[in-house]
Amino acid sequence: MSNFYKNIIEALIFASDEPLSDSEIVRTIKGIDGEDAEINNQIISEIIEELNQDYKTSGNSFGIVKIAGGYLFATKEEYSKYIGYLSSEKSKRRLSQAALETLAIIAYKQPITKPEIESIRGVNSDHIIATLLEKKLITISGRSETIGRPLLYSTTKEFLIYFGLNSIQDLPKPREIEEIMKDEDFIEQRNRIMMNVIEEIAEKEQSNNGSEDSTQ
Repeated sequence: MSNFYKNIIEALIFASDEPLSDSEIVRTIKGIDGEDAEINNQIISEIIEELNQDYKTSGNSFGIVKIAGGYLFATKEEYSKYIGYLSSEKSKRRLSQAALETLAIIAYKQPITKPEIESIRGVNSDHIIATLLEKKLITISGRSETIGRPLLYSTTKEFLIYFGLNSIQDLPKPREIEEIMKDEDFIEQRNRIMMNVIEEIAEKEQSNNGSEDSTQ
């Protein structure tokens, strides 16, 4: 029976578009097999450990990780720079430097108000906050008790998924960030991304110049 549930749990996590929690797995199995089905959080945890051991033994490039309180398939860390480079090419998911800066402030200082964000950044953040809300990376989590009762902003479950974190406590510490910034692979990847941005700008300018020439 355990092997049967092993295949079911693997299939459920594989088919899910977002992290699948223990309770969702239990509810799904009992919804089909009945309330007497012998499945619980402990069994799920043991089965996922078995699956990850199978993937490790087979030399697979992926495994099951716990992100945002649920289980999700993810590639191994040694392939992250290749996946990161590919993801950076997808412009609709790319965040600008200003957006990343604002998101980092919210992540480390949450809950935080817009005036507090702007005090740290030194510039107006209306557009950036609106963009992050639209992408569902942050949410309005209440109102401050200060004068005017400004809105408070916090990160979301989508934020955890976007950055591959299980909880906000998994954010790197300032010292860890400094080490990442000095890492040669990170520097190389950042330089490649910057070159792509420069090339995109050059192509747009060339295209615009070509359009202007054709209209003269």
